[in-house]
Amino acid sequence: MLDKFTGFLTDTGFYQLFGNFSKNWPNLVMIVISLFLLWLGIHKKFEPLLLVGIAFGMLLTNLTGTVDANGVISSNAMYHSELWSQFMNGDIGYGTIMHEGGLLDILYIGVKTCLYPCLIFVGIGAMTDFEPLIANPKSLLLGAAAQVGIFVTFIGCICLGFPGEAAASIGIIGGADGPTAIYTTSKLYPTLLGAIAVAAYSYMALVPVIQPPIMKLLTTKKERAIVMKPLRKVSKTEKIIFPIVVTVFVSLLVPSATPLVGCLMLGNLWKESGVCERLCKTAQNELMNIVTIFLGISVGATTVGTNFLKLETLKILAMGICAFAVATACGVLFAKLMNLFTRKNKINPLIGSAGVSAVPMAARVSQKVGQAENPSNFLLMHAMGPNVAGVIGSAIAAGVLIALFG
Repeated sequence: MLDKFTGFLTDTGFYQLFGNFSKNWPNLVMIVISLFLLWLGIHKKFEPLLLVGIAFGMLLTNLTGTVDANGVISSNAMYHSELWSQFMNGDIGYGTIMHEGGLLDILYIGVKTCLYPCLIFVGIGAMTDFEPLIANPKSLLLGAAAQVGIFVTFIGCICLGFPGEAAASIGIIGGADGPTAIYTTSKLYPTLLGAIAVAAYSYMALVPVIQPPIMKLLTTKKERAIVMKPLRKVSKTEKIIFPIVVTVFVSLLVPSATPLVGCLMLGNLWKESGVCERLCKTAQNELMNIVTIFLGISVGATTVGTNFLKLETLKILAMGICAFAVATACGVLFAKLMNLFTRKNKINPLIGSAGVSAVPMAARVSQKVGQAENPSNFLLMHAMGPNVAGVIGSAIAAGVLIALFG
């Protein structure tokens, strides 16, 4: 009886976490970070739909993923990084993960196969209105210009010594699109998934803080006050044709971007066709919510203390904010460049900052900054054009990088 009681005590998480403190202190640090992220998500409402799930997944994986004096992972672990290392080396398959893994290992299969990001894009497509982009096709150029931040950051990461696959994954943070960042990293360099996901969603939540100073620095008061004429009315036929044309064009141009763009456009076609109302509502609500739960928890599970607490994580966070800043600046500067060749109907450069795909937050920031200079100015719908173009642009940029390094 004493042996059973002793066995129970040594099997508790308290004993495993503190009994071998020299090996498990990173877990304790990550637990504190997870609590901080929960505070940000719940109290500060920073991207709560995903950040709360990511933080809780981080909490679970570091509470149970302790090691003993011999370096053996606890049998109670919900996520086994060593299993995934063997999987990446080709030593085991998904069957072993299903048989020997914990709950979070099984949920992570949806990330590794890129199922979750694609399903998220179906939901995004079902909620997206491409009318501002169709009404003003020039805004597609602003969305494309903002993607320069991805490639500038990619080059910067190469200079810092990151391998090409890792540099590509970090650069995608500049697109301000969490699912695309997760998709690209899962394909190219999954060991960085936790750090990149946390950086991407944190900076997306900080759009109202990061973008305005850059926007004001690069524009004059006169430029910020430019009033743009109302957009034309887009026909239902145009809205139906648009997702089909984009899917065909992108699939032929960058085949590796087809899963993301195709899912995005399928969701949008359900919305605009008007004959798939049930499917559209399911994609917008039930599907989106279920996948968001699985995606957040399983991404958080990858933030194992021993893997996350490294110098490269700080580099990723630093390069991530640089990517976001450069993307914002490129969008604004390209709008100013377009105005040099435009005699009438000038573009308010503020809408260029919405070229990052943080929909619709970036567009709202453009509206807020513009209205501060001219209370009668309404830029929201104009900014939505570059904003939704940025979603397409970041997916295409991801496809290009995957084609180069995948």
